[in-house]
Order: sequence, then C-alpha cells, then structure tokens
Amino acid sequence: MTFKIIPGLADIARHYDGFILDLWGVVHNGHAPYPGALESMAKLRENGAPLILLSNAPRTHNYVVDFLTQMGIERTCYDHILTSGDLTREALENRQYALLQGAGTRFYQIGAVRDKGLEKDLDYARVSSIDEAGFIICTGLVNDEVETPEDYRTLLQEALRRNLPMLCANPDLTVMRGTNTIYCAGSIAALYEQLGGRVLLFGKPYPEAYQGSMGKLGIMDPSRILAVGDSMRTDIKGAVAAGLDSVLIGGGIHAEEWGLTDGAAPANSQVEQIIKLYGVTPTYVMGHMCW
Repeated sequence: MTFKIIPGLADIARHYDGFILDLWGVVHNGHAPYPGALESMAKLRENGAPLILLSNAPRTHNYVVDFLTQMGIERTCYDHILTSGDLTREALENRQYALLQGAGTRFYQIGAVRDKGLEKDLDYARVSSIDEAGFIICTGLVNDEVETPEDYRTLLQEALRRNLPMLCANPDLTVMRGTNTIYCAGSIAALYEQLGGRVLLFGKPYPEAYQGSMGKLGIMDPSRILAVGDSMRTDIKGAVAAGLDSVLIGGGIHAEEWGLTDGAAPANSQVEQIIKLYGVTPTYVMGHMCW
C-alpha cells in the first residue's frame, strides 16, 4: 500500500515519455476545464512527450473532439484521443466477439440522442423497438438528469426474455457533471448482468483500452507511461493491470465521498481505505490535476 500524495506533476513528469489522461474528472467537469488542467497538459507536452486522452465516452472520438473544442480545449492541446465508443465501433466492424455471433445487424440503442455515430457507414441498422433487435448497444440513459437504472428494469427484463446480448459503450457507473453525480451506461449494464443478461463492456479498465493507447503513443514499455485518472474502479485499476504508474485525482468521482472541495487532496487514511476497497494502489495522489 505504497503511494505518495503530491502537490502537482512538475516533479514526476520528467520520469515518463508519454501520458494517458482521463477526461471527465481530470481535464473537465462536463461544463468547463478544471483550473490548471490546460496548463498541465501544455507542460506535459513541452519536451515532446505525447499525450493521449483516454475516455469512457460512448461516442467516437470525432464527436468528443468537437465537444472539447466547444469547451475551450483545442485540438492542439493533445496528440491523440481514444474513446470507449471507438472501441465499441471497432468491435462492430470486426465482429470478432463470440457474443455477437448470430446476433445479426439490427440493434436497439439505450442512450441519449447525442450518443451517435457508432454504426455510421457500417452494415448495421438501429431499430426503434426491442422486439426487432438482435442485440442492444447501451451508451447511457436517455435523460441522465432525472433517470436512474431502475427506470430501465422492465425494458431489460424484456431483453433478457429474448436473450439479447448487450454491448456497453461506457463501463462507468457514474460521472460528475459539474457538482452533480450522473448515472452512466455501466450502471444499466450492471443491472442487466444482475438480472442474468450477457454483457460485453468496452473502455477502461479493460486491456484493449490501454493497448490501443500505448500503440497510439508509440511507447510499448509501460514503465515509461504515466496514467492520470479520477476513478479507482476504471482508471487506476486499468493502469495497474497494464503495468503503468498512475495518479489518482481526488477531486473527481471520489470527491463527494471524501468530502473534498476546491481541488483539495484526500488524507492518507482516506486513500488507504479506498485502496482496501478496490484492491489496487495508485502510484501518486493529488487534488485536481495541476503543474
């Protein structure tokens, strides 16, 4: 259980040749970049080290690029971006997973209108009724401002009756939007699994997300890459499994349970408790990402 609470990235960045950053909870809060985030990204890339944004966004990267630009995070601020939506689309395109064998090309999507593009230019058709579908793609809740996973129980029970497999394009259970906690697609997938449904999840913490990121960075030695994330369940678990050093950002998804505000770092005892809960240890811990 060895970790170090640090004030910023300045003293450790020089030990790495590339960086993997989470988006929600690290770079932005859903509305705006966190104070210090853009400066940190600029500093990380200052000496030519590449930076990739690895996000459990259920959309392909081009939509996320547009979203970030509107938020003031320009395309010049990072080198690469990879999303769980990209990985889901790749699975649709390659059809390599046994779960999809025999499922056909017609799917029912659970998610908001903004979650689009996964099947674009591929031989798949989105249908309006679950009775017409061979499988489900879950990108989130239709209205995540008011809905909870329980609102989908009846729909999921019908999907289970028809033995429909589910592709989950965002394994996150929740995310912070501003100061509010919002349910994500992973919470619906968890309920479907609880009911007995078959689910395939894409993104962090699964190996394909980190293998893809390392490939884009052009660095295959995991000891030369630092991953920064705010979720023990996805970011830190995935980084540890991939052999990467990691920074846990306390001001993201765990801030509410720790009672943290304004980018304060958690106490050692709080980090120790969450390490016991999740069974993985970050290399470093800080409040918000800053230099």
